[in-house]
Amino acid sequence: MEIPVIDLKALDGDKRTEAMAQLHDACEKWGFFWVKNHGIDESLMEKVKDFVNCHYEKHLEKRFFESGLAKELGPKTNPLEVDWESTYFVQHHPKSNIEDFPEIGAEFRETVEIYIHQLTKVAEKLAEGLSENLGLAKDHIKNTFSPPFIGTKIAKYPHCPDPERVFGLRAHTDAGGIILLLQDDTVPGLEFYKDGTWVPVTPNKDYKIFVNLGDQVEIMSNGTYKSILHRVRAEKEGCRLSIATFYNPGANAVIKPDAKLLYPGGYQFQEYLAYYQGTKFGDKTTRFQAIKEMFSK
Repeated sequence: MEIPVIDLKALDGDKRTEAMAQLHDACEKWGFFWVKNHGIDESLMEKVKDFVNCHYEKHLEKRFFESGLAKELGPKTNPLEVDWESTYFVQHHPKSNIEDFPEIGAEFRETVEIYIHQLTKVAEKLAEGLSENLGLAKDHIKNTFSPPFIGTKIAKYPHCPDPERVFGLRAHTDAGGIILLLQDDTVPGLEFYKDGTWVPVTPNKDYKIFVNLGDQVEIMSNGTYKSILHRVRAEKEGCRLSIATFYNPGANAVIKPDAKLLYPGGYQFQEYLAYYQGTKFGDKTTRFQAIKEMFSK
């Protein structure tokens, strides 16, 4: 199956109607898609990837392979309880946690700030398109999320000596809003579940950004748009790079469908996130029902 590609520039051009229809179709039938002509500087994207790779090799690789997971990988490893990944999370807005990483110098901090500024514009443009396609005000999602939480999960998926025993990342949907991924251009592993099949997100070298929708977009759209189950396979060769930036509702944003309450609503995002932490790898429908029961009393 060929994953849809959305031309972001076309959303403002002569082919706007066609581009908006393609965006709606991708959100409704897929829940994930590529974005091209997004306006993010390609050299900036390369700088971000280069730093993450170097940072991992210098500060994290040895630590990972000395961990209990790496040393004890074998018959007793429970693939439902662990992930074969080296990861950390950088918060950008409304509050930065960059000071938690003293080894990250001023030059890269400035690079990341510029990258996130450009990426946020892409997220906001997509949010406008989603809102309009749902028949809502152009700024509906942006205003609901405001002030948004923006953060980046930086991950490396090291080569695995026995990839049949563990996943790089177990299957799950994302809790938040719009997720924008800058991924490895050579090493595979990411897969999305569609129509009973795991669809691989093939690495590419043409600077497209991969986008998937989170649970909050599904709920706000009354289920018209879907957050999709995805996972990362462990690979015997290569070390996969993943830089996933989350454009999420602010912690106190009140989330609900605009029309009928077909899904849970009226909760604060931080309340959903608290419940999500313990059920991330469980069934999404069961999670939605539990949230609905919690906040309908």
